[in-house]
Amino acid sequence: MSTLLVPYYEHPSVRRAEWDAIVAAAPRLHGVVLNPASGPGEAPDPAFAEVAARLRAAEVRVLGYTDTDYGRRPYADVARDLERYRDWYATDGAFLDQAAAGPEEFAHYRRLAGAAWAAGCATLVLNHGTPPHPCYARIADVVVTFEGDWTTYRTRPPQPWPVTGARQCHLVHGVPAGVDLAGPARERGATVHCAVPGTGDHPWGTLPHTLEPAR
Repeated sequence: MSTLLVPYYEHPSVRRAEWDAIVAAAPRLHGVVLNPASGPGEAPDPAFAEVAARLRAAEVRVLGYTDTDYGRRPYADVARDLERYRDWYATDGAFLDQAAAGPEEFAHYRRLAGAAWAAGCATLVLNHGTPPHPCYARIADVVVTFEGDWTTYRTRPPQPWPVTGARQCHLVHGVPAGVDLAGPARERGATVHCAVPGTGDHPWGTLPHTLEPAR
């Protein structure tokens, strides 16, 4: 079972070798998050369209990144992003970032899920970054129940989320070379994960050690 969900937020024209390495790892990937401009941007980007086509040809899920601002971003803006990803990059999934975790916002996210399905998304990933209310398992295929640094992950493991109906994912940054997160993630309930060495404000500009291209 493929277990790596890779959010890689670098431009293909600048990091060609890294994107080549991602495509080459296709059999190991649960999906790749496409993020041209903290969203789809205002116009199609040919470089991202080309890499999206290569990923689809390699039978990798291509997930369009959309910020939801913990339920504060208007429905129409999120729906527009999802439609742009479909029209410009032929994405087959959505990665809704900064997702609210409480039951009060669930109706909003259920509506966003409807917009994602209407835009042709077969896979919906909700990035709560923490265990959300169980109701979210009713609309998501994958729920990110942890996003944070390796020190926190190692010393203060994620809270259990014993909910069926959606796969759990852990996104961990600042992970040292030689650490295989697959085992610890499974022990903590996650069958999907990503572990990158990056730190600071832009950790997702780095790849997992196992995907880094040869230099």
